[in-house]
Amino acid sequence: MDPKEKIILALDVEHFEEARRVVMEFKDHVGMFKVGKQLFTHCGPKIVDFINMKNSKVFLDLKYHDIPNTVSKAVVEAARLGVDMLNIHASGGFTMMKEARAALFNAVKRLELQRPKIIGVSVLTSIDDVELKRMGIDIPVSQLARNLVLLAKEAELDGVVAAGEDITMIRELCGNDFIIVTPGVRIESKKDDQKRTITPKDAIRMGATYIVLGRAITDSENPQSLLEKVCEDIKNALPN
Repeated sequence: MDPKEKIILALDVEHFEEARRVVMEFKDHVGMFKVGKQLFTHCGPKIVDFINMKNSKVFLDLKYHDIPNTVSKAVVEAARLGVDMLNIHASGGFTMMKEARAALFNAVKRLELQRPKIIGVSVLTSIDDVELKRMGIDIPVSQLARNLVLLAKEAELDGVVAAGEDITMIRELCGNDFIIVTPGVRIESKKDDQKRTITPKDAIRMGATYIVLGRAITDSENPQSLLEKVCEDIKNALPN
């Protein structure tokens, strides 16, 4: 696999024109673009349509979390948009995940759409053991992540979004075909609001399917050179 296909670039910008510029600059250098809550709330499907027009892939990162019926309808609409991957919160429960997956599969068959991958969000990388205790959850992050990953697997989702420290565990539990999208990837040591981070090379070496990069690339003075370095690290981390 071309190392760039392992890279999801987050469009962490405020406006459509900024996102458009980033897409045009990086569409030949990354495998997919992540559209999150801020950008989608600002400009809606317009940005998804634009990325599709440029023959690039879209990861719709809206982390649906609601009652099963509501989430089921939302994932069907995401499929209508033509996204390549979407996510739902595993903490919404087994029934929510199972029914959302079923609704998605039924809709793409009925409407003759390309089926996006549907993955579960395990534990946000901003959450640590201290934060869990404040929420009244008296188990370690690692245990909660394991529980949610197993639920996602049982619900037959395609994979999960998970922190780097959970990659090895997930691979052992779920096998090689299970998608692992790893955020909290840092080229430098700066952590900002994500408490559980990992380098691109380590993430791929441990078994991540995709890594998510953002402002470390887009705000760099020499982003192309930095991306080349990341791709080289990925190449070196991939099994021969």
